[in-house]
Order: sequence, then structure tokens, then C-alpha cells
Amino acid sequence: MQVDELKDQLLQTDATFRQLVTEHHDLDERVRHLASQAFLSTPEQIEEVSLKKRKLRLKDQIEDALRRHLGDGALQSH
Repeated sequence: MQVDELKDQLLQTDATFRQLVTEHHDLDERVRHLASQAFLSTPEQIEEVSLKKRKLRLKDQIEDALRRHLGDGALQSH
């Protein structure tokens, strides 16, 4: 099974995985919005850094879930 196929399957069958992916997407949208601003206030700068860190943690959790289902070598091409 390919990574994309597994991801689609888990999105349909695993509520925890779906929540991770949804939250990652939502954070990505907020980071993009902040990045598009000409000027960020200090609180917005802090928020942006915090969101990026959270987004990276979510990405790691998503990849860990995929590895558990595919095996460690499966994500090297991704």
C-alpha cells in the first residue's frame, strides 16, 4: 500500500488520525494568513512561532502513525 492510499484509508477509518490531519491543516491556514501580513505585532509573532512548533509536532505524529501502519522504510520517499 502506498503512503497516500494509507493516509486516505486512515482519514476515513481513524478518528484520531483524522483529527491530527485536520488540526495540522487548520494551523497551516493560520500560519499562511500570518505570513501574508505586511507587519505582525509582537503577540502575532509569538503566535506564529507557537503555531509552527505545534504544526511540526502534529506532522511528526501523523508520520509516526503512518510508519506504524507501513513500517519504518515506507516514508523515506515521502
